[in-house]
Amino acid sequence: MSDTSTVPRPKTLYQDGMIIDIDVAIEMSDGVVLRCDVFRPAQPGKYAVIMSYGPYAKGLSFQEGYKANWTRMVEAYPEIAAGSSNKYQNWELVDPEKWVPDGYICLRIDSRGAGRSPGVLEVWSPQETRDMAECVEWAAAQDWSNGRVGINGISYFAMNQWWVAGLQPPHLAAICVWEGAADYYRDLSYHGGIMCDFLGTWFDRQVVSVQHGVGDNGRRSPITGDTIAGPPTLCLDQLRQNRIDAGRDILERPLDGPYYRARSPQYEKVTVPLLSSGNWGGMGLHPRGNFEGYARAASTQKWLEVHGDSHFSPFYVDRGVAMQKKFFGHFLKGEDTGWAQQPPVQLGIRHPGEKFVVRDEQEWPLARTQWTKFYLDPFGMKLSTAPVATGPIDFAAMGDGLMFSLDVADQPLEITGPVAAHLIASSTTNDADFFLVLRLFDPHGGEVTFIGSNDPKVPVGLGWLRASHRKLDPARTLPYRPYHSHDEIQPLIPGEPVELDVEILPTCIVVPPGYRLALMIRGRDYENEGSVVENAMYAMRGLGPFTHTNPIDRPAAVFGGKTTLHFPDGNAPYLLLPVIPQA
Repeated sequence: MSDTSTVPRPKTLYQDGMIIDIDVAIEMSDGVVLRCDVFRPAQPGKYAVIMSYGPYAKGLSFQEGYKANWTRMVEAYPEIAAGSSNKYQNWELVDPEKWVPDGYICLRIDSRGAGRSPGVLEVWSPQETRDMAECVEWAAAQDWSNGRVGINGISYFAMNQWWVAGLQPPHLAAICVWEGAADYYRDLSYHGGIMCDFLGTWFDRQVVSVQHGVGDNGRRSPITGDTIAGPPTLCLDQLRQNRIDAGRDILERPLDGPYYRARSPQYEKVTVPLLSSGNWGGMGLHPRGNFEGYARAASTQKWLEVHGDSHFSPFYVDRGVAMQKKFFGHFLKGEDTGWAQQPPVQLGIRHPGEKFVVRDEQEWPLARTQWTKFYLDPFGMKLSTAPVATGPIDFAAMGDGLMFSLDVADQPLEITGPVAAHLIASSTTNDADFFLVLRLFDPHGGEVTFIGSNDPKVPVGLGWLRASHRKLDPARTLPYRPYHSHDEIQPLIPGEPVELDVEILPTCIVVPPGYRLALMIRGRDYENEGSVVENAMYAMRGLGPFTHTNPIDRPAAVFGGKTTLHFPDGNAPYLLLPVIPQA
């Protein structure tokens, strides 16, 4: 075993038109020293800083650590690899070779306990947020900095921007939250009160493998030859002592409370200029945060952009890079980039066949939305414009469920915005989980799916609710976006109906003539025939890694019963859709 007292030795490289400072020390107020890599122009001067802070190991190249993702991305969009040696590509971060020549400094920091930075590894913790704020101020004070620091990056590197913005470090000048969840309970850990498998499996798969102290048992940087998660090489017991157990931590906390609030944004304190960039196909993690963050942040300078396609491509393609530079050039460099004319909302309106038509808007949700109730009609398993009162129908909770469809469209029907459902239901047990899926079918009856951020075949929309978590927060609930408090369990009385208001993530689809939109209701995750994706990190069946199968959270004795939908007179169940009138 290597000497655990060894520390990284900083070094400076002069190559590819850049000065690259490796393993620069940033000392935190508690004495822990984080390590960062600084990519800066060769010409002396003071430059704008693009900062990132995260647990994926700054020395791990995209191509080596996530080869399959990189290969698929550049095969689909060769422009991403063009104009760069790609030697410095890093998972979910900007390519320095495309930013440094434009007068930016790219700063990559290994988070506490990860990569080359020592300490206890606790993802998205309040300590990490404080670390980030200190790093912002450190960067602003360096000789090569113009004093304006922006934060950029996908996913993890986007989520923690909501947190640190709430601390308002004085030199944080702008944030670009690219596909970044916000609420640690609602977006990441529990969907509608149902535990998501993602956090625990992701942590073990992608974070533990690059924990500080893996050392010689892990990979080495292709640039320096150094261990990406060292220098020390610690034993397994030491590594376990130096990290949390992310999956266990949320399993032990099924209700919202102080733990989750300390790891979620203070929207009223997010005043920095922000660009929130979401993905319609981000099933199970990020989109809710992008929309909620945009709507609730206190900033008077905020923009929303929504796209489709995979988790990475929109960030790295020329259009994505140009948008980011246009935003940061305005706020970090004071340049006239044209950002002053950028519309507050820019949406890629989604059509079947991966067609997106960019449209500028002035607000979210769209002011011209025609909020339309489509009532569940069990006679023809339809979604009708008139309520239906009839007897109940039931389904096996772990079976295929029920599906209600709109009539086949005779003209284009655009659905863009938040979606909600109102149900009246009972169970043979004292609880039930509801998985709601918006699905699109072509004229031949085949399901139309879309490339999603973490799965190549996702449906139009998803929503979840555990019946015992049906309590609403009246201060935050909107007609089109139920907001559940998740602060107490309200068990069902077997056979007794209750009202359920279900949030379905914001979505967008233009239903062409001959197609039909449907709502599926059941007690387990959506699945399709799946996709064969070479070297995938998880099964691809329409949800990516965002499944809900933990047997402790979902014991079969409780959630494997029979569920009944009721259709009482005067309180008919319905689907509320944001219909956008044709221009």
